[in-house]
Amino acid sequence: MFKVIETFSGIGSQAQALKNLGLDFSVEAIVEWEIGALFAYDVIHNGPQDLKPFRHHTKESLISALSKYNLSNDGKEALSSRALNSMSMLQLKSILAAIERTNNKVDITNVKASDLPDSDLLTYSFPCQDLSVSGHWHKNEGGINRDANNRSTLLWQIERLLIEYDKSNKELPKFLLMENVSNILSDKHIDNFNEWCAFLENLGYVNQIYTLDARNFGIPQTRIRTYMISVLPEDEKMANDVKAYFETNNLEKVIRPIDEIEDLSKYLRLNYNDKIYRQEAIDSTPTLTPSREKILKLNPALAEDNIPNNEKFARTITTKQDRHPNSGIILYNKEVLTPVNNKYRNLTPRECFLLMGFDELSFDILMENNIKFSNERRMLPNAKLIRLAGNSIVVPVLEAIFKQMIDIKQSILTKSSLAI
Repeated sequence: MFKVIETFSGIGSQAQALKNLGLDFSVEAIVEWEIGALFAYDVIHNGPQDLKPFRHHTKESLISALSKYNLSNDGKEALSSRALNSMSMLQLKSILAAIERTNNKVDITNVKASDLPDSDLLTYSFPCQDLSVSGHWHKNEGGINRDANNRSTLLWQIERLLIEYDKSNKELPKFLLMENVSNILSDKHIDNFNEWCAFLENLGYVNQIYTLDARNFGIPQTRIRTYMISVLPEDEKMANDVKAYFETNNLEKVIRPIDEIEDLSKYLRLNYNDKIYRQEAIDSTPTLTPSREKILKLNPALAEDNIPNNEKFARTITTKQDRHPNSGIILYNKEVLTPVNNKYRNLTPRECFLLMGFDELSFDILMENNIKFSNERRMLPNAKLIRLAGNSIVVPVLEAIFKQMIDIKQSILTKSSLAI
């Protein structure tokens, strides 16, 4: 059994990748404070929620149970007491059920090493807002400077946890996995990143840094991200063997020919005879305005009507599609779905999930269980779904990384041919 802890877990792309590989694994705990993400994680990986165990709760008891957690509606600011009190009973039950079912520790700043189960792998895809190039335009200049007091400095909470592991003689995870924007390696941030790497090396970890494009792993999306695998060997010989493994099996050398990258047709849902796809397309068609004429003019057309442009790739799936630049648009020509805009639509949430490597069944399960708590409101509106996809990690890239971890565990760390 390969035991995993996902911090900053989002919707669980790591769990999805491990599942796709057919491994015997268990997610022992997650750490996620954003309500939409923790709810989506639970439904995607555990299936429909059973709220019957919460039937005896009053609204006051649910609020009391949730008040001990530092939750967030947007992943940036803590949820106010007023906002929590304004939620419906159904919302409150669903949030509490998700936290309990996933063993979610919620707020990384409040987690102690003693709160975490033993694990083989700890993942930490910490917030990128203050590292990304776009962060500069929003005056987010601190990066991962430990004194910047921003979202990206939550990286140093992982340092705190690992120090607690070490001081309490709690067994350190054999593997760590980081994912973030490639700007973490820029001149502006490299000194702070090197400080982080040095800390891990002092604990005994061997670090392997990769900057990888999703296209080289079959997904027709230009998405370049930096990953760091950290491996904890028992002795110097094992450390040298791990280093030699990465030299021989460098994932940055994986260059997939363009004709071997999956066509966009596999990921776009252009069959408007399907009533679900048609409605999703209509819901993703914005009212045409002068500013949206700019979006139409300056962003790549990934398809026209029901014909995909398989010569193109989607741009990076980001947290918003109704803006410039976006990931690409679908043109209307002969088939106009709504009078509000006869020229184009944005990618649908389904298409964004698929382009991140999630399968359609997972998205369907999420939609079937996307609770409705008023006439017009659901737990996960379209804008939230887009944001969850944009904040996620491309699953096939993670599959390649986890295959390397398996190889290293079997051939070096355990000297065993037994599968995980």
